[in-house]
Amino acid sequence: MTLDVKERLSPPVAAAPRRRQYGAPPWWFVVPALLLFAFVVLVPSARGVYYAFTDWDGLDPAFAFIGLDNFAAMADDPDALQAVWHTLLIAVAITVIQNGIGLLLALGVNSVIKSRNFLRVLLFAPAVVTPIVTAYLWRNLLGPDGAVNSLFSAVGLDSWRQDWLGDPDLALWMVVLVVVWQFAGYSMVIFLAGLQAVPREIYEAAAIDGSGPFRRFWSIVRPLLAPAITINLMLSIIGGIKLFDQVYALTGGGPGHATDTISTLIYKDAFTLGEFGYSIALAVVLTVIVAIASAGQYAVLSRNERAAS
Repeated sequence: MTLDVKERLSPPVAAAPRRRQYGAPPWWFVVPALLLFAFVVLVPSARGVYYAFTDWDGLDPAFAFIGLDNFAAMADDPDALQAVWHTLLIAVAITVIQNGIGLLLALGVNSVIKSRNFLRVLLFAPAVVTPIVTAYLWRNLLGPDGAVNSLFSAVGLDSWRQDWLGDPDLALWMVVLVVVWQFAGYSMVIFLAGLQAVPREIYEAAAIDGSGPFRRFWSIVRPLLAPAITINLMLSIIGGIKLFDQVYALTGGGPGHATDTISTLIYKDAFTLGEFGYSIALAVVLTVIVAIASAGQYAVLSRNERAAS
């Protein structure tokens, strides 16, 4: 009897909750997106690669398959080889200068100065302006009678007046200057996000141990900035290789072919000369360069990032 009473008075034991079984989501959910992606991206890309092996002029529906002739002609085309060199030079120059200035700006506005928030907005502002607008603005500033030359004349430095965009030795570096001016603030913001993630206690402990500013940066900040460095370098090198807007608006690839890049040469060959097959072959080469540069840079930077962590 006692056991029966205890059983009746004791609360019932709650049944263990059943775990919901989640299976793999049905693969056919992605079919509509894959079909749209294939229709918009994959099919046109594959068709474009095919045209790189033809003599299509962009208008005539009749064209012939010529194999690797476009790529062979590219190897013998001094304008194409010069454009490849300009593209690589611009990409490397932009990557080094833009990220160097961006890092210095980030270190500056990461301090405790009262105007740091205003400076952050001011330095980032050029990055939100359309690149074509920025290029036209600088084209007016750097023109023969632009504000830069007028300023030199006003202060008695007439010997410093230059044809900044018309001189083959200067025009390419003016393009680099404009791109760096516009996007150094963008790199600054990415570096600043990495700097603000560094614990303040580490700085203070290193300072107590007698480490100087450079030592603290190299031994503490630099390893912790590895992800930001990877992102900035990847964006800079890819953007520099694909650069078109600023070059075309500033110089149109001139004077002559002094500032032509692969992108501007693709445009000229396709829409000015009507050599669509050859221009698409150039686009294929540009794609290969971007892929190789991105993969190689990502492999190196990822290894360095893992070593730093």
